[in-house]
This record gives sequence, C-alpha cells and structure tokens, in this order.
Amino acid sequence: MKFDNPQLIKYIKGCTSPYHTVDTSLQLLLDAGFTELSLEEPWNLTSGDYVVNVFGTTLFAFHIGEDYRHSLRIASAHTDFPAIRVKPNPITDVKGYTKLNVEMYGGLIQNTWLDRPLGAAGTVVLKGENPYDVDSVLFDTKRPIAIIPNLAIHMNRNVNDGVALNRQKEMLPIIMMKPDGDTTKSEEEVWNQFLADEINCDSSEILSYEITLYPVTEGALVGTDFDFISSPRLDNLTSCFGVLAGIVEAKKNKVDGIRCAILFDNEEVGSRTKQGGAGMLLPNLLERVYRSLGLSRDDMDLDVARGFMISSDVAHGLHPNYPEKNDITNFPVLNGGVTLKQACSQSYAGDAKAIAIVKGLCEEANVAYQIYVNRSDIPGGSTVGSISSAMLPMRTMDIGLPLLAMHSAVETMGARDQEQLNHLMQHFLGDE
Repeated sequence: MKFDNPQLIKYIKGCTSPYHTVDTSLQLLLDAGFTELSLEEPWNLTSGDYVVNVFGTTLFAFHIGEDYRHSLRIASAHTDFPAIRVKPNPITDVKGYTKLNVEMYGGLIQNTWLDRPLGAAGTVVLKGENPYDVDSVLFDTKRPIAIIPNLAIHMNRNVNDGVALNRQKEMLPIIMMKPDGDTTKSEEEVWNQFLADEINCDSSEILSYEITLYPVTEGALVGTDFDFISSPRLDNLTSCFGVLAGIVEAKKNKVDGIRCAILFDNEEVGSRTKQGGAGMLLPNLLERVYRSLGLSRDDMDLDVARGFMISSDVAHGLHPNYPEKNDITNFPVLNGGVTLKQACSQSYAGDAKAIAIVKGLCEEANVAYQIYVNRSDIPGGSTVGSISSAMLPMRTMDIGLPLLAMHSAVETMGARDQEQLNHLMQHFLGDE
C-alpha cells in the first residue's frame, strides 16, 4: 500500500468511528501479511508480525525480529475524535419533526457541526447464545441521515456576534418527519427498526449500540497550488496512518528487536478506560509478548529502560488570522514538517534527551521538523504520550502534524506534512 495523500484521504473516509478506524487499520495490516491474534487465546510467538483487535476500538500491532532483545520501540496514536454520539432511547418528536437525542464526545467546536449532512457509524450488539455470548456488528449508513439546522439570521439578528449553543437543545439533529397518524410504533421501535434495516436483522435482536454521527464530507486537496488538505477527522487519523506506515516498514525490512504500534481509544475524553492510554493495557500487552517469547519480566524492564516511544497526535499550527494565539518564538506552520510538542507541565511527554533523539531521527531520515510550545497565557490541550508513559515508564516524545481548526467538524493540514510523518515513523520503527 502507498502511504500517500490519496490513500490518507481514502483511509479517513473509511474511519467513520473508532470501531471503523480499527477495522480499516486491521484490514490494512492483514493485507500487508500480519497475523491476527486474539486477546482470549494463548499466544505462541516467534519472529514475525502480529496484530490484535482490542475491544473493537484499540489496535495493537507488533513486529518481532530474529534478535528479540536488539531494541524496543513503540509508536502510538489514538483512534477516537471529537464527535456526536447517539444516546439510548434517542427518538424525540417536536411538532412532527423526529430528532435524535445525542451527547457530545470530546471538545468539539459545536457550531461547525451545524448544517452539515451527517452519517452514522459504530457497532450494534445483538443477542447471542447467552448473555456473555453476544454478537457485535459494524454499522455505517455511508449516507447522510441527520442534520442540525442553524437558526435563520432573521430570528437571531446577533448570530454573527457569536452564539452559545446549548448541547441538549440546539445540538439535536433532525432525521425525518413523522408520518401523519403514525402511532403504531414507539420511539424506541422506530430507531431500532432503522438499525435493523441497516444491518439486516430483526429489531428484537438488538440489545445495545455505540453510534457516532460523522460529517459525510470527504477529504480534498485545497489551494491554488494544492498546498492543503481539508478533511474531517485529521485529529488523529493522520497519526494513525503514520504509525501504520511505520509498522508495515518494520515488517518489510525484517528489522531486529521488537517494534510496536498501538492505536488507543478514548484520548479525547481522558484516556482512563480499559482500552485507553491511562490504563494497564500497553504494559500488559507488552508483558504478554515477552512472556510468550520465553523472556522474563526483568528482560522487559531492561528493554523498556533503554527503549523509546513516540506518541503522535496533532499540534496547533499558526493561524494566519490569529498569529497572536501562538507562542512568540515556537510556532509551527502548515507544510513545515513534523512538530515536536514541548511543555514544562508535561502535558506533552518529553525531556531534553527525548527531544534530542527525535531531532536526530528526523535528521537521519531527512524529515523537516519544527517546535510547538503553548503560549504561556493560553494553555493548550494534552495528549496520550505523558499518560501512557506514566503507565509504562519509558522515555517518550510527543510529536504530530500541525493543523488549523483542530476539533472542528472539518480541519485543515499541510498537504506535504503527512509524507514527513510517514518517513519519520518508517525510520523509527522500520530501521535498526
């Protein structure tokens, strides 16, 4: 597979929920020759390339070289993104309009979601043989089924002065007009029947679901010289794509040591879940790899101590209409290359040696890099690097690609930056 901009746009189109990010990434790795393992079965490992679907929304892939103890390197990203999630019992009616009751996932810029056609994707869980043996089915409408209409300016003359949107009132999408005289089905039956029709099952089989609404807008090259990519979900699918490029390169080059790629879920809501970076997932998975290879916990601890992890998540690029929002000397720009993210608060992982290591890797791989530091009076967000390295005490550096409009329904990146991230990850994971 080529890891270029057309493939990035295609990849993002397929990643419409964390479940679909994992499914799309898993298929990419299987096509590249990785062997799928199950969390629920013993592992008997030797040199090779493996991938594990973790609870549907996290992915762990790893390459084992001939010399297991040569070096340990880990690259991480996250599969989730700010979005709108459908609540249980979601159907509500107002004067004949059928609306969905929803909640906001992560820190999305709410008004960017207005007037956008929205699809729905996620997983639907069906009855099985017993309560512990249920069936999960991937679900994606692949078409717009909902929209959150704005209020006309004539009814809100101050709209261009800024409007605070109430999440429970103004952010509910409409999905249909209720047919006249239709009283045969309850609200729950209406929604369950829609899901059943989409996945071709009987509505009585449906037990639960996790469903994300997503903009159906596809990514596009933008600019007179095609300098930009405009797309939903650049945060953080750009990083997932780069990490996948790296682990595929490790397989291709048959490098020694252990190379790992982990795509966590739930970064946008704090990472403190069984499948997130603030849990014991990564340490447990890594220990399982070492144990299956006949190596001890001491062996793993030694390799962790001399190993390295790169956590990849997007960074705030300098906005040409708001240049004052960035630090006065450290301001990444689009198409300036990979961004090294630094914060003395440790909201981004890194220390002086980690910074030097990544700079050295970039120079070896001929990758352009730049520095991001928060403006001192505008605290930025955090990411999974510091969190996961606290759970697995390993020298770690946070990096990413600079974006404009981070957490908007549609974000903007430099069209030449993804190639830089891919090259860095391919060098980090795929070279000795």
